[in-house]
Amino acid sequence: MKLLYAEDERSLSEAVVDVLQYHKYIVDAVYDGQDALDYAQNDQYDGIILDVMMPRLSGLQVLERLRAAGCRTPVLLLTAKGEVEDRIQGLDAGADDYLAKPFAMGELLARIRAMLRRREEFTPDVLQLGNLRLDRQNYSLCVDRQQLVLPKLEFQMMELFLLNKGIYLSTQDILVKVWGYDTEADVGIVWVYISYLRKKLSALGANVAIKAKRNIGYTLELTT
Repeated sequence: MKLLYAEDERSLSEAVVDVLQYHKYIVDAVYDGQDALDYAQNDQYDGIILDVMMPRLSGLQVLERLRAAGCRTPVLLLTAKGEVEDRIQGLDAGADDYLAKPFAMGELLARIRAMLRRREEFTPDVLQLGNLRLDRQNYSLCVDRQQLVLPKLEFQMMELFLLNKGIYLSTQDILVKVWGYDTEADVGIVWVYISYLRKKLSALGANVAIKAKRNIGYTLELTT
């Protein structure tokens, strides 16, 4: 497994690299955010470890630019800040996990193993239920030859339903997972977007529908 490790504190970097190499990881070590971004964009890694506080670009800036460019490589953020708000900011930016400094090497290794296991769980680019398909590459919702390109939030909500088939999601769950932990939006916005999606499913002639269960939540189910 090949890792990119970005940490500006040289002594810590050397210690972590020694441990990772001892555990048979191949490691590229860089010492600022710009180099981290350049390496990540020009090589293939199984996982990326980013210190948040780095010169030139912060770890969060690197992460945001990678995700905006479509990079799906799992990312573990490291930072001296342990506040809940900082963890939320990192996870909302697209991090797969978050570890506050100072950390035990054993915990770092465990987080890396978990991150890499999740990477190996294949998620297809096209999600399907019944005659409905969601293409994650171009945000399109399709039934047979009919196709609609979804706005971002509608796409994220439909993706959430298709990744959780048969599971009821509460309004609060949907709000947090689509709009983010720090959103100021009211739960009523969830109902509005469910209405949008229901109309599009009907227009496409999909044989699936968003079903509601009182005081429990919503799920996507086959209608025929």
